[in-house]
Amino acid sequence: MKQPIALPASVWRADQLGYAASPALGSGFARLDAELPGAGWPIGSLTELIAREPGVGELRLLVPLLRQLTRERKVVLLLAPPHLPYAPALASFGVDLDYLLVVQAANAADRLWAVEQTLKSASFGALLAWLPQEKTRPEHLRRMQLAAQGSTGPVFLFRTLAAQFESSPAPLRLLLLPKADERLSVQVLKRRGPVLAQPLLLDLPQPVAAIRLKPRVIHPDPAANQSLATIHAPQPARPRASALN
Repeated sequence: MKQPIALPASVWRADQLGYAASPALGSGFARLDAELPGAGWPIGSLTELIAREPGVGELRLLVPLLRQLTRERKVVLLLAPPHLPYAPALASFGVDLDYLLVVQAANAADRLWAVEQTLKSASFGALLAWLPQEKTRPEHLRRMQLAAQGSTGPVFLFRTLAAQFESSPAPLRLLLLPKADERLSVQVLKRRGPVLAQPLLLDLPQPVAAIRLKPRVIHPDPAANQSLATIHAPQPARPRASALN
């Protein structure tokens, strides 16, 4: 049997993951990293996150990355999110809000311009951009992919469900579907590698700043019970679903 021909690091076989195709940052999910080329979120290319509607868990999927980048004092730019992120919820996940920048853009032309200008600056830790489905054309995506090749951080484009049936120059495309018990189904629509038949089921991260109450010990002396109640921190309210998915 003939041995496979050795290929340069920049070339990948269709039946293998393109680990050397581009650098990447770990997603924080071991199962997901095992299926992503480069074992993480790619740098220097677009990643499309496709969902039926905002709030299915797309931001919580990126929480480990956002936490890492902001703690390294790298700016994360959120361009035209459909809902204003709930700052206390992000902070409870360990994200440093000082390095989180939200940019509002009313119309599609402004959003596309802002994406291209951000990619040209190459001075960000990650870019998260929400694009209008009806105003985003293939030539726009090609221009973004070309601009992203010189970037120093991951670039995520959030798109609606209809985009899954369209062609795209983005090397990595994921379909996100919410599941019960704080889980998210991640189906790999496109990657540098073989087809992944079954979607991945991921447990979404929980707030790292949540306070766990110790079981309360009932003391026979009522006065002692009162003093115990004052030293237990109250359970923080859970973030609203619409505030942080």
